[in-house]
Amino acid sequence: MTVNLSKGQGISLQKADGGTLTAVRMGLGWQAAPRRGLFGTRTKEIDLDASAVLFADKQPVDVAFFQQLVSKDGSVRHTGDNLVGGAGQGGDDESILVDLQRVPVHVNQIVFTVNSFTGQTFSEVRNAFCRLVDETTGQELARYTLDGGGPYTAQIMAKVHRVGNGWQMTAIGTPANGRTFQDLLAEIQAVL
Repeated sequence: MTVNLSKGQGISLQKADGGTLTAVRMGLGWQAAPRRGLFGTRTKEIDLDASAVLFADKQPVDVAFFQQLVSKDGSVRHTGDNLVGGAGQGGDDESILVDLQRVPVHVNQIVFTVNSFTGQTFSEVRNAFCRLVDETTGQELARYTLDGGGPYTAQIMAKVHRVGNGWQMTAIGTPANGRTFQDLLAEIQAVL
């Protein structure tokens, strides 16, 4: 059963049977919005990039993104860069796998961001979403839909953070500007 999250809403990542999730996948999907031109409707390819920044308290300590596909500790793995989106026609265009059991104890938050590497704004993107999937069963747990577009080039989408002995996901949905996660570090600090 999928939970559609609103900005700021969180869900526990505890399984319904009381067990805990061991591995999750954050999926990102999008399509270019059609634009009307002199010769009809067309779309422009858009390169969105998903990143996962690992934090110990409020300090970034590791990352997985298109230029470093695996975090240094090996607990987070980006499956590869999609330069145009829409490949899954509603499915994931980029994915980041998180082995929650391997995340080092000092890491208490993993923040997922989306950037328009080529600089187009989100007003040129449609059907953008991020979702969290139980990687063991393939069941979608939560989905956050990026709606409304806007004149910005990045979004701090969601975070997975420790709560007691388990994990929780919170939809953040904060717009920002920047081509890579490094450009967003000040904005990320504000939502931790």
